[in-house]
Amino acid sequence: MTDMPSRRRFSFCDCGLSHGPGLNRRDLLAGGVATLALGAAVTSGFIPKAAAQAKPHRIDVHHHITPPAWLDALKSMKKDTPPVTNWSVQKTIEDMDAGGVAIAMTSPTTPQLQGLDAATAVRVARESNEWAKKLEGDHPGRFGTWAMLPLPHVDESLKAIEYAFDTLKVDGVGIMTSYGDKWLGYQEFEPVWQELNRRKATVYTHPTGANCCVNLVRNVDEAYIEFGTDTTRSIFTIIFSGFAEKYPDINWIWSHGGGSITAFYERFTVQALMRPPYKDKFTRDRVEKQIRRFYYDTAAIPNDVTLSALAKMVPVSQILYGTDFPYRRAAEYTKPLAGFFKAEDLKAVDRENALRLVPRFKTA
Repeated sequence: MTDMPSRRRFSFCDCGLSHGPGLNRRDLLAGGVATLALGAAVTSGFIPKAAAQAKPHRIDVHHHITPPAWLDALKSMKKDTPPVTNWSVQKTIEDMDAGGVAIAMTSPTTPQLQGLDAATAVRVARESNEWAKKLEGDHPGRFGTWAMLPLPHVDESLKAIEYAFDTLKVDGVGIMTSYGDKWLGYQEFEPVWQELNRRKATVYTHPTGANCCVNLVRNVDEAYIEFGTDTTRSIFTIIFSGFAEKYPDINWIWSHGGGSITAFYERFTVQALMRPPYKDKFTRDRVEKQIRRFYYDTAAIPNDVTLSALAKMVPVSQILYGTDFPYRRAAEYTKPLAGFFKAEDLKAVDRENALRLVPRFKTA
Protein backbone atom coordinates (compact mmCIF):
# COMPACT_ATOMS: atom_id res chain seq x y z
CA MET A 1 0.00 0.00 0.00
CA THR A 2 1.24 3.46 -0.77
CA ASP A 3 1.84 5.99 1.96
CA MET A 4 -1.31 7.49 3.41
CA PRO A 5 -2.01 10.90 1.89
CA SER A 6 -2.05 13.88 4.15
CA ARG A 7 -5.54 14.71 5.40
CA ARG A 8 -6.98 18.15 4.98
CA ARG A 9 -10.39 19.50 5.85
CA PHE A 10 -12.48 20.89 3.07
CA SER A 11 -16.09 21.53 2.15
CA PHE A 12 -17.99 20.52 -0.95
CA CYS A 13 -21.39 20.96 -2.48
CA ASP A 14 -23.96 18.30 -1.71
CA CYS A 15 -26.73 19.04 -4.14
CA GLY A 16 -29.15 16.74 -2.37
CA LEU A 17 -29.93 14.79 -5.54
CA SER A 18 -30.74 11.12 -5.54
CA HIS A 19 -31.28 8.39 -8.12
CA GLY A 20 -34.57 6.98 -9.18
CA PRO A 21 -38.17 7.85 -8.39
CA GLY A 22 -37.58 9.08 -4.84
CA LEU A 23 -36.79 12.68 -5.79
CA ASN A 24 -38.84 15.36 -4.11
CA ARG A 25 -39.66 18.88 -5.24
CA ARG A 26 -36.88 20.45 -3.18
CA ASP A 27 -34.35 18.04 -4.71
CA LEU A 28 -35.50 18.88 -8.21
CA LEU A 29 -35.41 22.61 -7.61
CA ALA A 30 -31.94 22.38 -6.10
CA GLY A 31 -30.71 20.26 -8.97
CA GLY A 32 -32.24 22.63 -11.50
CA VAL A 33 -30.65 25.66 -9.88
CA ALA A 34 -27.27 23.92 -9.81
CA THR A 35 -27.56 22.99 -13.47
CA LEU A 36 -28.59 26.52 -14.47
CA ALA A 37 -25.76 28.02 -12.47
CA LEU A 38 -23.22 25.72 -14.07
CA GLY A 39 -24.59 26.40 -17.53
CA ALA A 40 -24.46 30.15 -16.94
CA ALA A 41 -20.89 29.91 -15.70
CA VAL A 42 -19.82 27.97 -18.76
CA THR A 43 -21.67 30.21 -21.20
CA SER A 44 -20.52 33.49 -19.68
CA GLY A 45 -16.97 32.34 -19.12
CA PHE A 46 -17.10 32.82 -15.35
CA ILE A 47 -15.38 29.54 -14.61
CA PRO A 48 -12.57 29.73 -12.04
CA LYS A 49 -9.38 30.69 -13.83
CA ALA A 50 -7.45 27.56 -12.86
CA ALA A 51 -10.27 25.29 -14.05
CA ALA A 52 -10.74 27.20 -17.29
CA GLN A 53 -7.04 27.09 -18.13
CA ALA A 54 -6.45 23.46 -17.18
CA LYS A 55 -6.58 21.05 -20.08
CA PRO A 56 -9.17 18.32 -19.43
CA HIS A 57 -7.33 15.16 -18.46
CA ARG A 58 -9.50 13.20 -16.04
CA ILE A 59 -11.26 9.95 -16.91
CA ASP A 60 -14.69 9.71 -15.30
CA VAL A 61 -15.68 6.06 -14.91
CA HIS A 62 -19.06 6.89 -13.32
CA HIS A 63 -20.94 9.12 -15.75
CA HIS A 64 -24.58 8.63 -16.68
CA ILE A 65 -26.30 9.23 -20.00
CA THR A 66 -29.89 8.91 -21.21
CA PRO A 67 -30.17 6.98 -24.48
CA PRO A 68 -33.55 7.68 -26.11
CA ALA A 69 -34.65 4.03 -26.24
CA TRP A 70 -33.93 3.66 -22.55
CA LEU A 71 -35.81 6.84 -21.67
CA ASP A 72 -38.83 5.58 -23.60
CA ALA A 73 -38.66 2.32 -21.64
CA LEU A 74 -38.51 4.21 -18.35
CA LYS A 75 -41.52 6.26 -19.36
CA SER A 76 -43.44 3.09 -20.20
CA MET A 77 -42.80 1.90 -16.63
CA LYS A 78 -43.43 5.36 -15.13
CA LYS A 79 -39.87 5.39 -13.79
CA ASP A 80 -38.65 8.47 -15.65
CA THR A 81 -37.53 11.22 -13.28
CA PRO A 82 -35.25 14.25 -13.41
CA PRO A 83 -32.37 14.62 -13.91
CA VAL A 84 -32.53 11.58 -16.23
CA THR A 85 -35.24 13.23 -18.30
CA ASN A 86 -33.35 16.55 -18.38
CA TRP A 87 -30.02 15.08 -19.50
CA SER A 88 -28.47 16.18 -22.78
CA VAL A 89 -25.19 15.71 -24.61
CA GLN A 90 -24.53 19.44 -24.34
CA LYS A 91 -24.94 19.41 -20.56
CA THR A 92 -22.62 16.43 -20.28
CA ILE A 93 -19.85 18.02 -22.35
CA GLU A 94 -20.20 21.37 -20.57
CA ASP A 95 -19.85 19.67 -17.20
CA MET A 96 -16.87 17.64 -18.37
CA ASP A 97 -15.09 20.75 -19.62
CA ALA A 98 -15.88 22.71 -16.46
CA GLY A 99 -14.50 19.91 -14.28
CA GLY A 100 -11.43 19.03 -16.32
CA VAL A 101 -12.83 15.69 -17.52
CA ALA A 102 -11.33 14.56 -20.81
CA ILE A 103 -13.16 11.24 -21.12
CA ALA A 104 -16.43 9.98 -19.66
CA MET A 105 -17.16 6.26 -19.48
CA THR A 106 -20.90 6.24 -19.93
CA SER A 107 -23.75 4.09 -18.64
CA PRO A 108 -27.45 4.51 -17.85
CA THR A 109 -28.20 4.61 -14.15
CA THR A 110 -30.60 2.60 -12.01
CA PRO A 111 -32.94 0.83 -12.63
CA GLN A 112 -31.48 0.19 -16.08
CA LEU A 113 -33.71 -2.53 -17.57
CA GLN A 114 -35.29 -4.02 -14.48
CA GLY A 115 -39.04 -4.40 -14.87
CA LEU A 116 -38.94 -5.12 -18.59
CA ASP A 117 -39.66 -8.50 -20.17
CA ALA A 118 -36.73 -10.31 -21.75
CA ALA A 119 -37.48 -9.36 -25.36
CA THR A 120 -37.93 -5.68 -24.55
CA ALA A 121 -34.84 -5.62 -22.35
CA VAL A 122 -32.76 -7.13 -25.17
CA ARG A 123 -34.00 -4.55 -27.66
CA VAL A 124 -33.52 -1.55 -25.36
CA ALA A 125 -30.05 -2.70 -24.30
CA ARG A 126 -28.95 -3.14 -27.91
CA GLU A 127 -30.37 0.19 -29.09
CA SER A 128 -28.94 2.02 -26.09
CA ASN A 129 -25.49 0.53 -26.56
CA GLU A 130 -25.55 1.41 -30.25
CA TRP A 131 -26.56 4.96 -29.35
CA ALA A 132 -23.70 5.20 -26.82
CA LYS A 133 -21.23 4.09 -29.48
CA LYS A 134 -22.61 6.70 -31.87
CA LEU A 135 -22.02 9.28 -29.15
CA GLU A 136 -18.38 8.16 -29.15
CA GLY A 137 -18.17 8.61 -32.90
CA ASP A 138 -19.79 12.04 -32.80
CA HIS A 139 -17.28 13.24 -30.19
CA PRO A 140 -13.98 11.43 -30.84
CA GLY A 141 -11.83 10.86 -27.79
CA ARG A 142 -14.41 12.12 -25.29
CA PHE A 143 -16.45 9.02 -24.46
CA GLY A 144 -16.14 5.34 -23.72
CA THR A 145 -18.95 2.84 -23.17
CA TRP A 146 -19.90 0.50 -20.36
CA ALA A 147 -22.51 -1.56 -22.23
CA MET A 148 -25.88 -2.24 -20.65
CA LEU A 149 -26.92 -5.91 -20.40
CA PRO A 150 -30.48 -7.30 -20.30
CA LEU A 151 -29.94 -8.79 -16.86
CA PRO A 152 -31.35 -10.65 -15.00
CA HIS A 153 -32.00 -12.60 -18.22
CA VAL A 154 -28.84 -14.69 -18.41
CA ASP A 155 -29.04 -16.33 -21.84
CA GLU A 156 -30.02 -13.03 -23.42
CA SER A 157 -27.15 -11.30 -21.64
CA LEU A 158 -24.64 -13.78 -23.02
CA LYS A 159 -25.79 -12.93 -26.55
CA ALA A 160 -25.68 -9.22 -25.72
CA ILE A 161 -22.10 -9.57 -24.47
CA GLU A 162 -21.07 -11.13 -27.78
CA TYR A 163 -22.62 -8.31 -29.81
CA ALA A 164 -21.39 -5.54 -27.50
CA PHE A 165 -17.76 -6.68 -27.48
CA ASP A 166 -17.34 -8.25 -30.90
CA THR A 167 -19.44 -5.87 -33.01
CA LEU A 168 -19.70 -2.61 -31.08
CA LYS A 169 -16.24 -2.90 -29.46
CA VAL A 170 -17.35 -1.55 -26.09
CA ASP A 171 -14.92 -1.00 -23.22
CA GLY A 172 -16.76 -3.07 -20.63
CA VAL A 173 -20.22 -3.59 -19.18
CA GLY A 174 -22.22 -1.54 -16.70
CA ILE A 175 -24.62 -3.47 -14.48
CA MET A 176 -26.64 -3.14 -11.28
CA THR A 177 -25.54 -4.52 -7.90
CA SER A 178 -28.72 -6.57 -7.62
CA TYR A 179 -31.73 -7.65 -9.65
CA GLY A 180 -34.90 -7.95 -7.63
CA ASP A 181 -34.00 -10.57 -5.04
CA LYS A 182 -30.72 -11.69 -6.60
CA TRP A 183 -27.23 -10.34 -5.98
CA LEU A 184 -24.24 -10.71 -8.26
CA GLY A 185 -22.68 -13.59 -6.35
CA TYR A 186 -25.73 -15.80 -6.85
CA GLN A 187 -25.18 -18.97 -8.85
CA GLU A 188 -27.74 -17.95 -11.49
CA PHE A 189 -25.34 -15.32 -12.80
CA GLU A 190 -22.23 -17.51 -13.03
CA PRO A 191 -22.42 -18.07 -16.82
CA VAL A 192 -22.20 -14.30 -17.27
CA TRP A 193 -19.08 -14.02 -15.10
CA GLN A 194 -17.53 -17.01 -16.84
CA GLU A 195 -17.90 -15.32 -20.22
CA LEU A 196 -16.74 -11.90 -18.99
CA ASN A 197 -13.74 -13.52 -17.31
CA ARG A 198 -12.85 -15.20 -20.60
CA ARG A 199 -12.86 -11.78 -22.21
CA LYS A 200 -10.88 -10.21 -19.33
CA ALA A 201 -13.66 -7.65 -19.16
CA THR A 202 -14.23 -4.66 -16.93
CA VAL A 203 -17.50 -4.83 -15.00
CA TYR A 204 -18.64 -1.46 -13.68
CA THR A 205 -21.40 -1.80 -11.08
CA HIS A 206 -23.97 0.69 -9.88
CA PRO A 207 -26.21 0.30 -6.85
CA THR A 208 -29.97 0.03 -7.00
CA GLY A 209 -32.88 -0.65 -4.70
CA ALA A 210 -33.43 -4.34 -4.09
CA ASN A 211 -36.98 -5.65 -3.60
CA CYS A 212 -36.35 -6.11 0.10
CA CYS A 213 -35.43 -2.54 0.81
CA VAL A 214 -37.38 -0.10 -1.34
CA ASN A 215 -39.25 2.36 0.91
CA LEU A 216 -37.81 0.51 3.89
CA VAL A 217 -37.51 3.56 6.14
CA ARG A 218 -40.18 6.24 6.07
CA ASN A 219 -39.14 9.45 4.28
CA VAL A 220 -35.59 8.16 3.62
CA ASP A 221 -34.69 7.95 -0.05
CA GLU A 222 -33.05 4.64 -0.97
CA ALA A 223 -30.09 6.50 -2.48
CA TYR A 224 -29.02 7.80 0.93
CA ILE A 225 -28.47 4.47 2.69
CA GLU A 226 -29.68 1.49 0.70
CA PHE A 227 -27.52 2.12 -2.36
CA GLY A 228 -24.32 1.90 -0.33
CA THR A 229 -25.61 -1.16 1.49
CA ASP A 230 -26.64 -2.90 -1.72
CA THR A 231 -23.15 -2.38 -3.13
CA THR A 232 -21.72 -3.99 0.00
CA ARG A 233 -24.12 -6.93 -0.22
CA SER A 234 -22.99 -7.58 -3.77
CA ILE A 235 -19.28 -7.35 -2.91
CA PHE A 236 -19.85 -9.86 -0.11
CA THR A 237 -21.63 -12.31 -2.40
CA ILE A 238 -18.99 -12.04 -5.12
CA ILE A 239 -16.22 -12.81 -2.63
CA PHE A 240 -17.92 -15.48 -0.52
CA SER A 241 -19.50 -17.29 -3.47
CA GLY A 242 -15.94 -17.91 -4.58
CA PHE A 243 -16.55 -16.11 -7.89
CA ALA A 244 -13.94 -13.43 -7.20
CA GLU A 245 -11.24 -16.10 -6.96
CA LYS A 246 -12.70 -18.34 -9.65
CA TYR A 247 -12.86 -15.53 -12.21
CA PRO A 248 -9.77 -13.42 -11.47
CA ASP A 249 -9.63 -11.74 -14.88
CA ILE A 250 -12.76 -9.67 -14.33
CA ASN A 251 -11.94 -6.10 -13.37
CA TRP A 252 -14.69 -5.17 -10.92
CA ILE A 253 -15.48 -1.48 -10.31
CA TRP A 254 -17.61 -0.71 -7.25
CA SER A 255 -19.31 2.67 -7.15
CA HIS A 256 -19.18 5.26 -4.36
CA GLY A 257 -16.03 3.90 -2.77
CA GLY A 258 -17.56 0.45 -2.35
CA GLY A 259 -20.59 1.69 -0.46
CA SER A 260 -20.45 0.75 3.23
CA ILE A 261 -17.72 -1.88 2.92
CA THR A 262 -15.20 0.18 4.87
CA ALA A 263 -17.61 0.25 7.83
CA PHE A 264 -18.19 -3.51 7.54
CA TYR A 265 -14.56 -4.42 6.91
CA GLU A 266 -14.25 -6.34 10.21
CA ARG A 267 -17.29 -8.40 9.35
CA PHE A 268 -15.79 -9.38 5.99
CA THR A 269 -12.30 -10.19 7.24
CA VAL A 270 -12.90 -11.54 10.76
CA GLN A 271 -16.46 -12.26 11.83
CA ALA A 272 -17.59 -14.02 8.64
CA LEU A 273 -14.64 -16.42 9.02
CA MET A 274 -15.43 -17.43 12.59
CA ARG A 275 -18.44 -19.67 11.91
CA PRO A 276 -20.15 -21.65 9.14
CA PRO A 277 -20.67 -21.52 6.25
CA TYR A 278 -17.38 -19.69 5.63
CA LYS A 279 -15.28 -21.00 8.54
CA ASP A 280 -12.34 -23.04 7.23
CA LYS A 281 -13.33 -22.21 3.64
CA PHE A 282 -11.85 -18.73 3.48
CA THR A 283 -8.96 -17.01 5.20
CA ARG A 284 -8.48 -13.36 5.98
CA ASP A 285 -5.61 -13.15 3.49
CA ARG A 286 -7.79 -14.54 0.71
CA VAL A 287 -10.64 -12.17 1.46
CA GLU A 288 -8.36 -9.14 1.72
CA LYS A 289 -6.66 -10.07 -1.54
CA GLN A 290 -9.97 -9.77 -3.37
CA ILE A 291 -10.98 -6.55 -1.63
CA ARG A 292 -7.63 -5.03 -2.53
CA ARG A 293 -7.73 -6.08 -6.19
CA PHE A 294 -11.17 -4.59 -6.87
CA TYR A 295 -11.52 -1.02 -8.13
CA TYR A 296 -13.55 1.68 -6.36
CA ASP A 297 -14.68 5.03 -7.71
CA THR A 298 -14.86 8.41 -5.98
CA ALA A 299 -18.45 9.27 -6.95
CA ALA A 300 -20.28 10.95 -4.07
CA ILE A 301 -17.38 10.50 -1.62
CA PRO A 302 -15.29 13.70 -1.97
CA ASN A 303 -14.67 13.99 1.78
CA ASP A 304 -11.70 13.07 3.91
CA VAL A 305 -13.66 10.69 6.16
CA THR A 306 -14.60 8.26 3.39
CA LEU A 307 -11.45 8.79 1.34
CA SER A 308 -9.28 8.06 4.38
CA ALA A 309 -11.05 4.77 5.00
CA LEU A 310 -10.89 3.78 1.34
CA ALA A 311 -7.21 4.69 1.01
CA LYS A 312 -6.50 2.62 4.13
CA MET A 313 -8.40 -0.37 2.77
CA VAL A 314 -6.91 -0.50 -0.75
CA PRO A 315 -3.86 0.82 -2.61
CA VAL A 316 -4.24 4.11 -4.45
CA SER A 317 -3.81 2.07 -7.65
CA GLN A 318 -7.36 0.76 -7.17
CA ILE A 319 -9.13 4.11 -6.79
CA LEU A 320 -10.77 5.63 -9.87
CA TYR A 321 -12.16 9.09 -10.55
CA GLY A 322 -15.96 9.12 -10.80
CA THR A 323 -18.51 11.92 -10.60
CA ASP A 324 -22.04 10.45 -10.81
CA PHE A 325 -23.06 13.09 -13.34
CA PRO A 326 -25.81 14.37 -13.66
CA TYR A 327 -26.49 13.84 -9.96
CA ARG A 328 -23.22 15.52 -9.05
CA ARG A 329 -20.92 17.91 -10.90
CA ALA A 330 -17.34 17.17 -11.92
CA ALA A 331 -16.14 20.52 -10.56
CA GLU A 332 -17.25 19.46 -7.06
CA TYR A 333 -14.43 16.92 -6.93
CA THR A 334 -11.50 19.02 -8.08
CA LYS A 335 -10.57 20.73 -4.82
CA PRO A 336 -11.44 17.86 -2.41
CA LEU A 337 -9.45 15.23 -4.28
CA ALA A 338 -6.50 17.57 -4.86
CA GLY A 339 -6.53 18.41 -1.17
CA PHE A 340 -6.52 14.78 -0.10
CA PHE A 341 -4.18 12.95 -2.46
CA LYS A 342 -0.50 13.62 -2.98
CA ALA A 343 0.37 14.87 -6.46
CA GLU A 344 1.50 11.54 -7.88
CA ASP A 345 -1.41 9.69 -6.31
CA LEU A 346 -3.83 12.27 -7.69
CA LYS A 347 -2.51 11.67 -11.20
CA ALA A 348 -3.18 7.97 -10.73
CA VAL A 349 -6.71 8.50 -9.44
CA ASP A 350 -7.62 11.15 -12.01
CA ARG A 351 -6.44 9.21 -15.05
CA GLU A 352 -3.64 6.66 -14.91
CA ASN A 353 -5.50 3.93 -13.01
CA ALA A 354 -8.37 4.07 -15.49
CA LEU A 355 -5.96 3.74 -18.42
CA ARG A 356 -5.15 0.21 -17.27
CA LEU A 357 -8.81 -0.62 -17.89
CA VAL A 358 -9.25 1.40 -21.10
CA PRO A 359 -5.75 1.50 -22.61
CA ARG A 360 -7.06 2.72 -25.96
CA PHE A 361 -7.26 6.21 -24.43
CA LYS A 362 -3.53 6.43 -23.70
CA THR A 363 -3.08 8.52 -26.80
CA ALA A 364 -6.27 10.55 -26.31
